[in-house]
Amino acid sequence: MEDVNRIKLVLVEKKRTNKWLSDQMGVTPSTVSKWCTNSSQPDLPSLLKIADLLEVDIKELIVREYKKFLVEQEMNQKQISYGKE
Repeated sequence: MEDVNRIKLVLVEKKRTNKWLSDQMGVTPSTVSKWCTNSSQPDLPSLLKIADLLEVDIKELIVREYKKFLVEQEMNQKQISYGKE
């Protein structure tokens, strides 16, 4: 399975560019490019800021299959709810 870069995918989904993100983050376009190609990774405070700027849950930037993750969480929650009844 190929490595999927979540930051790059979310930027595309939100119709934002690397340049936009670099301007918003106050970093060089080269830094964002490295994040998007997995040459380096942002630190946690930067990752939180990226999530805020892109208006996504931080998990969407770090969980490979986020939608699958959400479905599994929902199913687990329902199982817990059914167990309480």
